[in-house]
Amino acid sequence: MNTTPGIRENELRKWIDSHVDGVEGNLEYQQIVGGHSNLTYTVADDSGRKWVLRRPPLGHVLATAHDMTREYRVIKALEGSGVPVPKVIGLCEDVEVNDAPFYVMDFVDGIVVRDAEIAAAQPLEIRERMGKSLLATLASLHSVDVDAVGLGDLARRDGYIERQLKRWKAQFELSTNREISGVFEVHDNLLKNVPEQQGVGIVHGDYRLDNTIMTETGEVAAVLDWELCTLGDVLSDVAAIIAYSNNLTGMETQAMSIEGFPTPSEVRSLYGDLSERDLSKLDFYISFAYWRLACILEGVYTRYAAGVMGNETDNAAINIFGERVLLLVDLADSTFKDFLQRK
Repeated sequence: MNTTPGIRENELRKWIDSHVDGVEGNLEYQQIVGGHSNLTYTVADDSGRKWVLRRPPLGHVLATAHDMTREYRVIKALEGSGVPVPKVIGLCEDVEVNDAPFYVMDFVDGIVVRDAEIAAAQPLEIRERMGKSLLATLASLHSVDVDAVGLGDLARRDGYIERQLKRWKAQFELSTNREISGVFEVHDNLLKNVPEQQGVGIVHGDYRLDNTIMTETGEVAAVLDWELCTLGDVLSDVAAIIAYSNNLTGMETQAMSIEGFPTPSEVRSLYGDLSERDLSKLDFYISFAYWRLACILEGVYTRYAAGVMGNETDNAAINIFGERVLLLVDLADSTFKDFLQRK
């Protein structure tokens, strides 16, 4: 009898056994809580070897939002690029094995700074090093030659922000039945004022502190959660870090707001020292980051309410995510107005 939602133990054991030169004894699966989109599990055999399995959420999901093949391809392409990623073991697109596509990668040991409590437990000098490594790794990702690593055809190269605005508006509409004031107004304002894209790079799409694994000495050991990765305007990644580094009213304290991690202005400065890109219009991207995050969290809110997030059954999260969406729309609107004043 299966005991872990989203896992068909007998079928998966056969698949994993054939991809890792044999497993020893039984496999134990444990869902990693903390993510709110694709489901992630640690997999361990009796010898102590460990891997990580990623699959889409249970139940019906939007067609483009949980593409395992895309995630696998990106991580595989970045091996040896200088961007730290886990070694991938294999991809399975046969839904007969585990009811949905999935991939397996090596387990990377380290610290995942998921919240302010974990952040505050790190020594100040380690937090400072983590922040600098986070930005240095991002700049390294953005400097990767997309053609050289075989990702030149991953997506369209131009019109990134326009494509993102269209995508997230459509997925917002598909994800919810709620009427949320301001979502479409902010969308229209952003669409009318898109800055010219500065070249093309790999956009992680959800780059933040808790989507990395850190070493005990404060270096990025691996970048995780590539499900939103595409090609386009890399300044959106910089803006996302700033959006996550603010201690937003009405939300729990963000990990990067703890002393030692870079402030929003320091994020600009650190990245600016490592990149030749012009950051003068970064406020536009920060407004976009808040708006996009609102659209993403509306989908999270809907999935929680529908009960498709596996063992994550914290009912209080439903209301928390619903309130965050409203707050983020307001932040997107006010930041966009700041951008216009400085334009």
